[in-house]
Parts: sequence; structure tokens; C-alpha cells
Amino acid sequence: MENLIITAALTGAAPTKEQNPAVPYSPEEIAAEALRAWRAGAAIVHIHVRDPRTGQPAFAQELFAETVERIRAESDVLINLTTSGFNLEGPDAGRRRLRPLELKPDLCSLDVGSLNFRDGRVFANAPDWVETAAVEMRQAGVKPELEVFDLGHVRQAVDLINRGLLDDPPWFQVCLGVPWGIHGDLEGLLAMKARLPEKCLWSVLGVGSRQLPLTTHALILGGHVRVGFEDNLYLSRGVKADSNARFVERTVALAGLLDREVASCEEARRMLNLRRGD
Repeated sequence: MENLIITAALTGAAPTKEQNPAVPYSPEEIAAEALRAWRAGAAIVHIHVRDPRTGQPAFAQELFAETVERIRAESDVLINLTTSGFNLEGPDAGRRRLRPLELKPDLCSLDVGSLNFRDGRVFANAPDWVETAAVEMRQAGVKPELEVFDLGHVRQAVDLINRGLLDDPPWFQVCLGVPWGIHGDLEGLLAMKARLPEKCLWSVLGVGSRQLPLTTHALILGGHVRVGFEDNLYLSRGVKADSNARFVERTVALAGLLDREVASCEEARRMLNLRRGD
């Protein structure tokens, strides 16, 4: 099997310090969490930014820039900036979502397809925006992380690949257990995996208590994994994790038990066909 790429999703847009005091808000806190996860074995860190004072979701370029600068000053970890921009409004929201490309991260998330959330909101990713994002990421030398929440999203991503809008190898993040996306169980994982294109790389995340079983299944099936506070705050039942690094450490230990070598940052760059400085 390929060496295991571990992604740490450090803060997301929803978790709060009220839910878990270790959730990072400021660029300094987020960068510190990135470095802890990197030292524990993560090759990629996935980054949202938050208002440092309130913890509310933010999409401020200066917050992204400071976070990236702090991480790059001390590590070679691959940086994956979000383009979800769920909190952005107005006619220029789509354009603003792509501003993180200006910081030349290694990767950016690319949410393929729209999704109804259980709380009544709609996570809208119009087809024309998805295509524009794919083209501009390619032009910027930034690898898209294709976030897919349901079977139709995989189908749409495969269409982008077939039309030559993405460079090889495609990198999929299979998102399981997000209401109202595909179920967070083994059947859901296998259904998504069966529809992924050949010669792609794929990673799995599971929400909440589904994180551990689903990432373990991914390890066994030859996939890669995403862990961290964005998806789960608890290391075990009733026990809150005190850092994203705890999830990474557990994943490294599981990989050892399953005879999966953990990919270094340089190995992950090679596997994803990235050059240092992209």
C-alpha cells in the first residue's frame, strides 16, 4: 500500500472554545496547532481562519497570510487553505472565495456540488463556480482537494477530470456523516470508493464519533485520512482532545499496527505531484 498521508483539519468554521477550550481561533493559535500536528506526523494541515476575538468564521486575507507565514517559518508541512467561504455574502462572494490562491498554498479545498445542511442552510457550490475554481487553481499551481459529500459530487468531479480541468493525480477528500450528505458508515464509504476514478488519491473524514471507525476503514482499504477538530472534538467517549496532535498521534499508532508507513511531507509532495514552493 501507499504510504499514508495524514491531514489535520485544525479548526473549521463551527467548533468553539465553549465546546472545547483547545479549539484555536487566532493565527498564532492555529499555527501552533499546525506545528503540533506536523510534529506528530501530519503531512497536510487544512486551515480555516476565525475572528481571533469572537471565534466567528472569518475569511480575512490578512488572517490567512499571518497563519501561513507562521507555519512556513518553522515547518515543511503542506498547507491546504479552505475556499468554502460559507459565511461570505454578496455578488462578489465567489471571487472572494478564491483569494487564498494568492498566498500560493500547496492545496486548496474545492467543494464539488451543493449540499443541504440539517440546520436549514444550503452550502451552495454552483457548477460555474466549481469550474472557475478548478481552472484558477490549476493556473496558480495549487492542487485542488476535491471535497465530495455525496455520490453526485463524485460524478461531477469525475466530469471535471474527464474534461481535462484537473492535473494528475486527482486528490479526493471523501466527507462522510455530514447531514445531509452520504451516511457516515462503512456502506457509505464503500459506495463512494466504488465510484472514484482509477489512479486518484483519496482520503476519508468522518464526523464526530464516526471519525475513528471511518478513518480506520480507510487505512485498511488503502486510502488516506483526515482527522482533527474541524470534524471531531473528542478523543474518546466523554474525553475532549487537548490538541489536534492527539488525533494524529492515534492515527500514526493505528497505521503502525496495520503496517502502513506514514508519509513524510516530502513523500506527500511527490505522491500528489507537487513541487516545493507550489
